[in-house]
Amino acid sequence: MEGKMSWTVADAVNYKGFPADRSKTGGWVPAALILGIEISERLSTMGIAVNLVTYLGGTMHLPSSTSANVVTDFLGTSFLLCLLGGFVADSFLGRFKTIVVFASIQTLGTGALALSTKLPNLRPPSCQPNKDCKEANGFQMGILYLALYLIALGTGGLKSSVSGFGTDQFDEKDEAEKTQMSYFFNRFFFFISLGTLMAVTVLVYVQDEISRTVAYGICSISMFISILVILSGTKRYRYKKSTGSPIVSILQVIVAAIKKRGMDLPYDENLLHENSTDGLRIRHTNQFRCLDKAAIVAEGDFVKNGSGSVSNPWKLCTVTRVEEVKMMVRLLPIWATTILFWTAYAQMITFSVQQASTMERSIGSFRIPAGSLTVFFVIAILLTCAIYDTLIIPLWKKWKGKPGFTDLQRMALGLILSTLGMAAAAAVEMKRLSVAKSVGGTTTINPLPISVFMLIPQFFLVGAGEAFIYTGQLDFFITRSPKSMKTMSTGLFLTTLSLGFFMSSFLVSVVKKVTAGSHGGEGWLADDIDHGRLDCFYGLLAILGVINFGVYVVVAAWNKKDDKASSAMEMEMEVEVV
Repeated sequence: MEGKMSWTVADAVNYKGFPADRSKTGGWVPAALILGIEISERLSTMGIAVNLVTYLGGTMHLPSSTSANVVTDFLGTSFLLCLLGGFVADSFLGRFKTIVVFASIQTLGTGALALSTKLPNLRPPSCQPNKDCKEANGFQMGILYLALYLIALGTGGLKSSVSGFGTDQFDEKDEAEKTQMSYFFNRFFFFISLGTLMAVTVLVYVQDEISRTVAYGICSISMFISILVILSGTKRYRYKKSTGSPIVSILQVIVAAIKKRGMDLPYDENLLHENSTDGLRIRHTNQFRCLDKAAIVAEGDFVKNGSGSVSNPWKLCTVTRVEEVKMMVRLLPIWATTILFWTAYAQMITFSVQQASTMERSIGSFRIPAGSLTVFFVIAILLTCAIYDTLIIPLWKKWKGKPGFTDLQRMALGLILSTLGMAAAAAVEMKRLSVAKSVGGTTTINPLPISVFMLIPQFFLVGAGEAFIYTGQLDFFITRSPKSMKTMSTGLFLTTLSLGFFMSSFLVSVVKKVTAGSHGGEGWLADDIDHGRLDCFYGLLAILGVINFGVYVVVAAWNKKDDKASSAMEMEMEVEVV
């Protein structure tokens, strides 16, 4: 029996629901099958997003600001729906079924998008000389929105489960498999970058030079093939049982604390309710004491269960459960101050692409698609990661004795670089506008006699910033959250991307409305960017970035102080044990 048990994975089951046999399930083969679906997801989402603004303006005849908002709302919804996907996976379907269901939804969405670009009735007629272009009507935009938000729904479900299901194939308690898991994370990031690189180069080229219908059809077919591939490994996967959503646990603490808001806390914290095992117990802290009221034992908190009684979780929670919620609350200040980075990021796939479309993009006889300028994002990320791993980490370890920057330092670098990126974008736009004014704009000469490569600094700065802030946020939200809420904290991290895109849409709408009467009546964000002041908008984002960074420094200092207090408490606990 002991020999048989050594070949099973304690917390995993096979496709029949029996304990997973280590020799027949998990490992690199099934993990590799899962990676394929991540490539297809990146290919679809990024391939559509980075070049969508040119389709909305050039084919659907939408104003530049409206086009930008459609793109940012689409991406914002995609990342926001990661919370829904995580909830469905944790509470109902499990990660594998969630991946298959949401991948199928994304396949339908890309197929519908391909169809909408093919049928003439689903887009307005082409512009005629000396006549105003006819904007897409409500029905045409409705079909387009249906396709986009099916894709967003599919993306949200996938992103919340793919990485987790991949790591489920490795046993953390086995040293060999634990090493393989670290290798999986490296390959997972590589495949994300590979999918993005293919999207902003090959797929964007197909959209511009061959057909958007063909390009979106490729996305749909690739996702369909990926679904078949992941289904082929059904018998080889290890499955983790659903343990319930942490959202419910958080709500239980909040509801219990509200119900007992009028009660006084006991003078001794040991009188608060706690029945967690020693290995899972979290020591009581004095922050956010209003939540401690959820652990006050009161009449009616227990219900009969057979011969004994159990606590009603909506009336009474353990100290450990309360402390888990406190840990999540402590993440919120950093969460709030990193949102603005993704607002700056949003400009790189909206207004920066519109800038590129007006500039000289030819290299000999080859003309670079405007959307492909985002390839410098990927290059900046890969270069930054390579330099950080091979140069910065060894030097920092030698100088400071630590393996690289802390999570807070990496996020700070990301915020600084994005602010510099917006300042560089403002400077380049001032130069582009002066050229447009001197030649009469792109309506007179197309493209403008100014190289598109002048946009590289803003792409590189924001791209390098993403390499720092993405890894810093992921590290921060995973390592500083309770074990039972890792999926929830990852979802919280992804909502910073979502809210950053939504904030971009909000700022664009406000700026367009407030500045409507300025600059010749067209405002900063004119329908034709040659007649607006996009440089002022970039400058506004740079100023907001400076202010936001000041707030971040204060919040980061508070977190650092909290870290020292936690370390002191851990040392105190060790002394007590000794």
